[in-house]
Amino acid sequence: MARLPAVLGTDDLPLAELCAARLDGELVRIGTGWCPVDEPDLPALRAAAVASRLPPPLIVERRSAAWVHGGLPAPPAVAQFCVPHESRVAARNDPSSTVREVTITAAEVVELGRIRCTSLDRTVFDLARDTSEDDAGAIAVVRALLAVDPTSAGRVRARIGSARRLPHRAVAQRRLDTAAGPVDQPSLTR
Repeated sequence: MARLPAVLGTDDLPLAELCAARLDGELVRIGTGWCPVDEPDLPALRAAAVASRLPPPLIVERRSAAWVHGGLPAPPAVAQFCVPHESRVAARNDPSSTVREVTITAAEVVELGRIRCTSLDRTVFDLARDTSEDDAGAIAVVRALLAVDPTSAGRVRARIGSARRLPHRAVAQRRLDTAAGPVDQPSLTR
C-alpha cells in the first residue's frame, strides 16, 4: 500500500475530504497544504508545505526560507523562490509565488527532504539586502533567524565585508548590525 506524503494537497485527496479531515481534527492546514496533526513541525515539513508541487530547479528563498528555518511563525502569503542563473525554467504566471534568478552556489542550498532551500546564512544575507522589505520587518526576521543560529551573524558579516561589488551593502550591514548588535570593539584604554 502506498503511503501518502506528509503534506497533502488536492492531488492526493479531494478538497472535500481534506476539509472534512481538518474539521474532524485529523489534519491541520500548513502553508498551501494539509498535514496530520501528529506530524512533527520540522523544517522539512515546512519546506514541503511551501514547495510540494514545484519543479526541481526552484529553491525556496527569502521570507519563505525564513519560515522554513523557523524565523517566521507563518509562511508568507506569496511564496518566494529563486533559480540559479544558469538554470532554464519556463515563465510562471502564478500570483501565489514569485521566482527570481540569482547567483547561488551549491554550499548555499540545503536539501530538506526533496525540497531545496537556501541555507540559513544565505537567507539572512538575502533578507538583509532586500530593499523591497521595510527595515523593521527585515530586521525582525533577521533577528529571529540569528536566534536560531547566533554564529550566522559573523559568517554573514564576513561575506558582506569581503564582497567586491555588492548592491545594498550599507543597508545589509546596518540591518545586520541592528539585528545582531554591533561587533564588540577592543577597548583602547587600559
